[in-house]
Amino acid sequence: MWGRSRLFYSTVDADGDGVDDQTDVLDNALAYVDTRPKYKSRYYQTGYPDDGYGVCTDVVAFALKNAGYDLQALVDADIREHPQWYDIIRQPDANIDFRRVRNLKVFFSHTAVALTTEVSETEEWQGGDLVIFKNHIGIVSDRRNKNGVPYIIHHNDPWQTAYEQDILEKRTDIVGHYRISK
Repeated sequence: MWGRSRLFYSTVDADGDGVDDQTDVLDNALAYVDTRPKYKSRYYQTGYPDDGYGVCTDVVAFALKNAGYDLQALVDADIREHPQWYDIIRQPDANIDFRRVRNLKVFFSHTAVALTTEVSETEEWQGGDLVIFKNHIGIVSDRRNKNGVPYIIHHNDPWQTAYEQDILEKRTDIVGHYRISK
């Protein structure tokens, strides 16, 4: 089962471009990592990095933004509406809150479709899904290894040589698996 496979297509097209959200997220994540951003965590007055640098959350933020979901605005609104769920945040800051894995875990846990975290259930893992690890986040690829387990599109560290990697079976810290629309 090597190669790429597409099994799930969303019924939603948030940005109205004629491409379903699931495909949009996948394609946008691949397009973002094709720019080969350098790894560096820093604060941006605009929220979204604009200088060729980024971190794992930026893969997700740009994938969603280009699919019609402004993660910066959505997370900020959610933090202000439900501050008790984000108990670690003392003072909300829209420019950085959406770039924190812990905040995205809280946000997606009640705004997205929750899916299995069992990697062995390979048919449940579809390109364009979001996967959250204890301190990391990525997008599920439509590319699969010989066992049918999908690769992950992510940005992990300054020494990363590939942004789409076969890491899912190696991780023991999966805390969430989500799909943004049905």
